[in-house]
Amino acid sequence: MNTLSPPRRPRAPVPTPTPDATLLRALADPTRLAIVERLAVEECCVCHLVEDLHVAQPLVSHHLGVLREAGVIEGERFRYWTYYRLRPDVLGALADAVRALAGATARASRRPCC
Repeated sequence: MNTLSPPRRPRAPVPTPTPDATLLRALADPTRLAIVERLAVEECCVCHLVEDLHVAQPLVSHHLGVLREAGVIEGERFRYWTYYRLRPDVLGALADAVRALAGATARASRRPCC
């Protein structure tokens, strides 16, 4: 028996992540969010974060790398250690983008169905 399958729809292209999406993805992890919350209080080195968060040093270093790659934090060498701090300009830009979305949502109209 010869049956024809229906034609397949072409797949939609995967959108390229925007800087805001990359930043949100970095902040979505609970450990990374805890690191950001800690850095909002004071600059810390890896050993402080390991002690405060009760997370292994290699994992803290990995999360710091993700946050640094996303532009959320920056490090500064001091003797043998690197102290990390937040980049308020990056977080402020993200807050502005989210605020703009909230404002656009308040003005959004309903699109009619087919």
